Amino acid sequence: MDKKDEKIIEALKENARLSTQKIAKKTRIPITTVHHRIKKLEKEGVIDTYTVTLNKKKIGLNVSAYILVTIDYNTLKQQNLTQEQIAKKIQAMDGVTEAAVVVGGTDIVLRVYATDITALKTFVIETLRNIDAVKETQTMVVLE
Repeated sequence: MDKKDEKIIEALKENARLSTQKIAKKTRIPITTVHHRIKKLEKEGVIDTYTVTLNKKKIGLNVSAYILVTIDYNTLKQQNLTQEQIAKKIQAMDGVTEAAVVVGGTDIVLRVYATDITALKTFVIETLRNIDAVKETQTMVVLE
């Protein structure tokens, strides 16, 4: 990667819907160069995917939280599961946008969105804490 690739990537990060022509104009790189470099970056896996970022509040998800999950490793062993499998199971649940396996004082960090505090409470108490391998949770509601 060089400076031209970096400029193209920055333009795509700002708005992945930009046409090759608009990226060329914005970066002052010839349109054919932009086109070929984007194709090369995609082929090499530098650009993995294009995605949409939703405005959570506009779709009714007004509460955001980080949840620290501590795993019961005895249960994991008994059920022949891994920490990664539990994280994937949790990430597939409604409202969970990220489930990162981490080291330190906790095992998994979640990013969760909910319609309101009651829905968040229901998710934590009735869904998350009822997963056999989940030993403890600590919820941190995002204020801003």
